[in-house]
Amino acid sequence: MAARGVVGIFLLSALPLLCLELRRGIPDLGIKDIILLCGRIFLLLALLTLIISVTTSWLNSFKPSQVHLKDEEEKNGQRQKLARKKQQEAQGEKASRYVENVLKPHQEMKLKKLEERFYRMTGETWKLSHGHKLGGDEDLTVENDSQTSVETANRKAAKRRNLPKPSTKVSPPAEQPTQKEVPDLPEEPSETAEEVVTVALRCPSGSVLRRRFLKSCSSQVLLDWMMKIGYHTSLYGLSTSFPRIPLEVEGGCSLQDIGITVDTILNVEEKEPCN
Repeated sequence: MAARGVVGIFLLSALPLLCLELRRGIPDLGIKDIILLCGRIFLLLALLTLIISVTTSWLNSFKPSQVHLKDEEEKNGQRQKLARKKQQEAQGEKASRYVENVLKPHQEMKLKKLEERFYRMTGETWKLSHGHKLGGDEDLTVENDSQTSVETANRKAAKRRNLPKPSTKVSPPAEQPTQKEVPDLPEEPSETAEEVVTVALRCPSGSVLRRRFLKSCSSQVLLDWMMKIGYHTSLYGLSTSFPRIPLEVEGGCSLQDIGITVDTILNVEEKEPCN
């Protein structure tokens, strides 16, 4: 575009000169002179166009092309996007690892400590223990049955292989202590009767049992009631809920003598093993 503009300017500047020459030399100007003049003009224009094209190409060589710049910008933008994406993924992985390895265990420990503190304040420490497994006799019978089946299978295999029979001595069963019979509880008085107190037992299973007694009843009736519902006195004891004080039950003392004069809630707690 610049070269064409320059060529046009030179053409316009050459026209007045041509007109002046023609006016001056019209009488002596022939066809040959006109042809020579036109040739000179075209030669001058050709030289000018050549000079302009060379200079413009030389100047443009110093400037990078816009297409190349756009390509480089697009490539740089894609590289930046990929780098940002990788950084975000790495940060996300670090955050997830921190949550799994640090935050969650810390929160679980904190909740466990708060739970233990709450149960100790309320006197429900039995909830922190694992308790006793029910159905232990059934597990023993299953184990005995499995042992007998294994022994019979071994004997059969020994007979087939003609091996000598192993001398197995069956140890006599250990004598189990006779379970103490639980006496019957006294009849439950009515709510309208005088000198009546309601006692509630909070069991380790979470259930709460209530029953009415006369204040003059023996304190032993509480242990009988506890054994009646399945908690033996050799493993469990009674204690007040708040403040937590073990309840001392004696056969000669009544409920009123041991301090149960109003409606009371007692906790059935596991006794600590003696060293």
